[in-house]
Amino acid sequence: MEIWINPACSKCRSAVSLLDAEGAEYTVRRYLDDVPGADEIRAVLDRLDLEPWDITRTQEADARELGLKDWAKDASTRERWITALAEHPRLIQRPIITADDGTALVARTEDAVREALSRGKG
Repeated sequence: MEIWINPACSKCRSAVSLLDAEGAEYTVRRYLDDVPGADEIRAVLDRLDLEPWDITRTQEADARELGLKDWAKDASTRERWITALAEHPRLIQRPIITADDGTALVARTEDAVREALSRGKG
């Protein structure tokens, strides 16, 4: 499994601590340094079963500068949202865990992290 984190984020640090406490095997991706491209974002969205606006941090300064609150949220604008996430990775909700079963979760709670761990077992 892989976890996309920003080390400055308390929820990311908590998720990593829980993974460590559970003895999980995982790879850390500091997505602000190792920025995912549009194809990777599309793949994670498929695994999350979410749309790009569902994982966008709309309160970030970049979001305000881009005027994201005024963007439509539909199939015709999906690629525009994905491009914005690839070009402005701070907009990506965190942490995201890609589970071993092929799914992914936005793991902002302990329960979500435990869910990701359970998806790798069985």
